[in-house]
Amino acid sequence: MLSPTPVAIKKHGRQALSIVWKDGHASRYDFRYLRQKCPCAACVDELTGRPLLDPEQVPLDLTGGAITPVGQYGLSIAFSDPHASGIYHFDLLRAICPCERCKEEETHGTHRRNSD
Repeated sequence: MLSPTPVAIKKHGRQALSIVWKDGHASRYDFRYLRQKCPCAACVDELTGRPLLDPEQVPLDLTGGAITPVGQYGLSIAFSDPHASGIYHFDLLRAICPCERCKEEETHGTHRRNSD
């Protein structure tokens, strides 16, 4: 299966990031939500995949700073807490899309987020 491909990435102030995917789907992520989903080794056990970060410990007023492309496969995001070691692969970003359509697809087992 092909990795999802973004065609537009836009930062919305210090609060959110949006991505329009090649298949036309649009995802919008609050920076706090992304920080709670950080995939780095400090936040997720590398061997077990078990989360090490307590999502409730992420500050409510957390904001996002610089967003840097990582190759052709992801983004690095600097957060105000000041955490910046996670690489958010496009596969992960598409899989964690918080929109209602994606939540419904995941609930009903019709998950098609990597189809583009």
